[in-house]
Amino acid sequence: MNRFLFSLTCSTLAAWPLLAEEPTKLDPYVVTAPRGDAPLTVTADPKVPAQPLPAHDGADVLKAIPGFSVVRKGGTDGDPVFRGMAGSRVVVALDGQCVLGGCGNRMDPPTAYAFPGAYDRVTILKGPQTVLHGAGNSAAVVLFENDPLRYTTPTASLQSSLVAGSAGRFDALLDARAGRAAGYARVNGTYTRGDDYEDGSGREVHSAYERWSTNAAVAWTPDEHTTIELSGARSDGEAAYADRAMDGVKFDRENLGLKVKREAISDVVRSVEVQLGYNYVDHVMDNYSLRDFTATAMMPARAVSNPARRTLGGRALVQLVPGEAMLLALGVDYQANRHSVRSTSNQTTMPYEAKPRLRDAEFSQWGAFGELTQKVGDEHRLIGGFRLDRWRATDRRSVVALGMAGSAANPTAGQRRSTELPSGFLRYERDLYVMPGTVYVGLGRSERFPDYWELIKNESATTVSAFRTPIEKTVQLDTGLGLRTEKWSLNASLFANRIDDFLLVQSGYTKPAGMMGTRAATITRAVDAETWGGELSANYRLTEHWRVDVTGAYTRGRNRTDGRPLAQIPPLEGRLALAYTQSSWSAGALLRAVARQDRVAVGQGNIVGQDIGTTPGFAVVSLNASWRFRPWARLSAGVDNLFNKTYAEHISRSGAIVAGYEQTTRVNEPGRTLWTRLDVSF
Repeated sequence: MNRFLFSLTCSTLAAWPLLAEEPTKLDPYVVTAPRGDAPLTVTADPKVPAQPLPAHDGADVLKAIPGFSVVRKGGTDGDPVFRGMAGSRVVVALDGQCVLGGCGNRMDPPTAYAFPGAYDRVTILKGPQTVLHGAGNSAAVVLFENDPLRYTTPTASLQSSLVAGSAGRFDALLDARAGRAAGYARVNGTYTRGDDYEDGSGREVHSAYERWSTNAAVAWTPDEHTTIELSGARSDGEAAYADRAMDGVKFDRENLGLKVKREAISDVVRSVEVQLGYNYVDHVMDNYSLRDFTATAMMPARAVSNPARRTLGGRALVQLVPGEAMLLALGVDYQANRHSVRSTSNQTTMPYEAKPRLRDAEFSQWGAFGELTQKVGDEHRLIGGFRLDRWRATDRRSVVALGMAGSAANPTAGQRRSTELPSGFLRYERDLYVMPGTVYVGLGRSERFPDYWELIKNESATTVSAFRTPIEKTVQLDTGLGLRTEKWSLNASLFANRIDDFLLVQSGYTKPAGMMGTRAATITRAVDAETWGGELSANYRLTEHWRVDVTGAYTRGRNRTDGRPLAQIPPLEGRLALAYTQSSWSAGALLRAVARQDRVAVGQGNIVGQDIGTTPGFAVVSLNASWRFRPWARLSAGVDNLFNKTYAEHISRSGAIVAGYEQTTRVNEPGRTLWTRLDVSF
């Protein structure tokens, strides 16, 4: 795959002068801050050069957006955290489809299957302020999307990029599109790899990876208002992890999708859209393929675990215009997923391939929703929505594994639970007339059904099963403003919430173990919590060529039940970027400063990780430059962590004992990193 993409890209570059008859102008600068053009909405282009080092998975795209942090596990597949919320509190959709990972320890969060080069746009919708994109989005919705295609004359386009960097980093992307009035086709491929990186002190981190993906779509457009698109995707790879005793040696994803859309049906019916999707994730992890095998008390032999998840989903959406100043969206959606696993404690004598898959859980959700936008005059808008979801879950486990304590009969074996969960919001927006801008205030309420990791992976405080964990309920107030002039812009957002039955994951919980005395368990328990904070993003054009960008984010949380800080809350963070741009080149610098975090609750957190202890503050300086040396080609380069700072994110996972590597308290971030990127477009 590596050689194929490299050869194909080089061939494309060689032929480029013959093809570039109508060049596409590209922005000459490296992006250090995304746009926030609408209330509670941030958009980013995952295909453009960005600093820190251009992203190779979905989480890396998000970490540059104020309010987001990423849990470091190794070189890839970090878990995104928004405003201290992680897991299913942040809904992630890939081109309208939900993809859920299989690993019980979150080796493969949904963003692990989001290869940024395969998408045209990433949209973040903050807070419980929409009902259109699935259930339970108490923190945010993240949409990896492709722009709709529509051609009137025969047209073809091609985009390619290559990235090379420290620690053996190499990325390749090829995106080809062609179409005419009757239809179109789109195909792209991505490849990325990296060796073990070094932290600022020169210590190697067990973090090598290699991933690839292919995506294709073909569509029939019988008229200018109708699109019928069939799409598919396939991806796989492997990744080493510095925070655990196993590595991921297989991340196989298969995807099929069908989308039918009809627009301009009548004066009242603006559009009708139906979408169906199928995703199957087959994940394998072991303790010997990507590391030197070392026998331990927990794993005395070569061990393998092979979880898998099949997800089916669909949505039907109708956009209506009941009045001149009114837009109404009505729809239904559905999702069903089935999780299974097979494993072995000794691959040599009992290979996992010979074992049957055992289904441990099933989930299904039906939802009906409506969202209304009502304009009041030229300056005022009311936006409101409501959805009702019916959830059902079935516990298929007969026994529950208890680690070194063996196993126990599952007290909820075969049990089924179902419930109806309402969610909704109401928001007021006003456009300003003194200067271009908008102010808003919104109140939202979301009820979230516990996910696989909270129900099935963990125990409860009283039994070995957490299957009866209660529903999490969030009430949140969002407010903010956005201002824009020719020279500067400002976006500020504030939030505050109360969360009843917040699903806290606590490790090291002491439980009786019969003749063995006691044992430490990881449990899911419900507490009452609250968080508040906000984000700021501003830019100012000092002169025709100089520009400064400032961003900041802060979240504070409290566990009201235990009377202590809420765990896994990132500290105050700020970024300052300065850029100089000419018509064909640019240069810039980025300062990222993070404060000390001493509000911790050791052993408590979420399905992604638990607090380890306090962390000191740090500051990192990075430099970048970009040169558009042809109308169709751009070369970018940069150095991240210029001064080779040794540091770790507060929400990083604990460093594990890996043979041949020095164990650290947390998984440290990469030291000084050099990178360069070539983009060509026709």
